[in-house]
Amino acid sequence: MRQIEIFEVPSPCIGVCTNGPRGYCTGCFRSRDERLHWLNIDNNTRKQINDACSRRKASYLKRKQSQANTSQPTQVQESTPQQDSLF
Repeated sequence: MRQIEIFEVPSPCIGVCTNGPRGYCTGCFRSRDERLHWLNIDNNTRKQINDACSRRKASYLKRKQSQANTSQPTQVQESTPQQDSLF
């Protein structure tokens, strides 16, 4: 038996809308198609996308941590760019 959804599944967008080297947004980790079709998909698919975004972010942070542990102390690590609020 499936639970009835009362609320919309929220978008993972944090307002940093730039593509990373793998084609995913550097803010929310959604693909271009996932961002493009977000408003037209059902809540179950949105949950799947949010789960995938969480896995992508965890993988990114793990790679970044691994690079930080193996890099030289004088090397500057790049950070995720933050977009200023438009409001």
